[in-house]
Amino acid sequence: MSDAGYAIELSAVIVAVTGGRPRVLTVDRGEAIPSGPFQSDHRTLELGLRAWVEASTRHPLGYVEQLYTFADRDRTTGEDLRTIALSYLALTREEPEASGAGAAWRDWYEYFPWEDRREEQPDPVGEVVAPRLLAWADAADTLADRRIRRQRAALMFGLEGSPWNEEVALQRYELLYEAGLLPEAERAREPSVKAVGNPLPDLGRPMVHDHRRILATGLSRLRAKIKYRPVVFELMPPSFTLLQLQQAVEALAGRRLHKQNFRRLVEHQGLIEETGEVLSDTGGRPARLVRFRREVLMQRAVAGTRLSLSRTG
Repeated sequence: MSDAGYAIELSAVIVAVTGGRPRVLTVDRGEAIPSGPFQSDHRTLELGLRAWVEASTRHPLGYVEQLYTFADRDRTTGEDLRTIALSYLALTREEPEASGAGAAWRDWYEYFPWEDRREEQPDPVGEVVAPRLLAWADAADTLADRRIRRQRAALMFGLEGSPWNEEVALQRYELLYEAGLLPEAERAREPSVKAVGNPLPDLGRPMVHDHRRILATGLSRLRAKIKYRPVVFELMPPSFTLLQLQQAVEALAGRRLHKQNFRRLVEHQGLIEETGEVLSDTGGRPARLVRFRREVLMQRAVAGTRLSLSRTG
C-alpha cells in the first residue's frame, strides 16, 4: 500500500426484534451491512450515515450511537486507499415495505448460530465448535500454547465447566477467526501462510470484508447495554405485553430468562405503565398491554437500570 491516504466509510448495524427473533438489516443479498463513503457535503458523520442508509435501504433510522472504528488490512480500495470504517449501532422496528433494492432483514443468528442458547438442541457449540476448537488448541507447537488455547476456548464458549457469557460475542468470533474456522479467515490469509484450521460451513453466513466482525461488535455492545440502559424499548411497538418484552430481551441475549424475576424487576423499576387495554389473541388468558414510560428515560440515562438476565430455574 502506498501513502496515498485514507478513505472513510460509514457502516451501520441496524437491529430490530420481530416475532421474538433478532433481525439485522443487510444489503447485497445478505453479504454486507449498509455502508457508504463519508462525503464532503455530509455536515456530520451521523447525518452522513443516516443519508446513506435511507438512500440504500429506504429505511429511516431512529436511535443511533457510535459503535467502533475498524481499519483492517484488507480494507484497501482499488485506488490504494486504506479504508477506515466508522461503524454505528442503530435500533429500530422492522418495516419490510421500506427495504430498498438488495436490502433485506435477516435473523442475526444466521451469522452467529453458536450465539443462540435459547434451546437445548441443536447445539452448534457442543456438536460443531467445541471439537474443532479443542483440536486447534491441541495442534499448538508448545505445551504452554496448548494450555492457553484450551483455556481461551473454555472461557469463551463455556466449555469444561466454564459459564457462558453472552457479552463476549465479539471475542468468540475473533477466536473462531484466529483458529481458521471462518471463511473470512481463509480470504484474509496470505497464500504462503499455512492454514491452522479449515472453515466450517455450519458456522454461519459469511460477509464481505470485516462486516461480520462489525456485526459481532454490535451484538456484544447491545447485549451489554440492555442490562443497564432501557434501549430495548427502542425495539418495541408503542404498546406490548410483558411476555413480548421478555421475548425481545431473550432474543437479544440468546438465552431464556426467569419469568417472574424479570417481570418483578421491570415493574419495580417503574419502566412501564399499563395502557388500560388487553391483548386477547394470546391463545390463553388476555394479557394486559403496557408501554414504556418515556419520562424515566432521562432519569435512567443518569442512574442506569438493570434488566435481569437470570436464567430460567
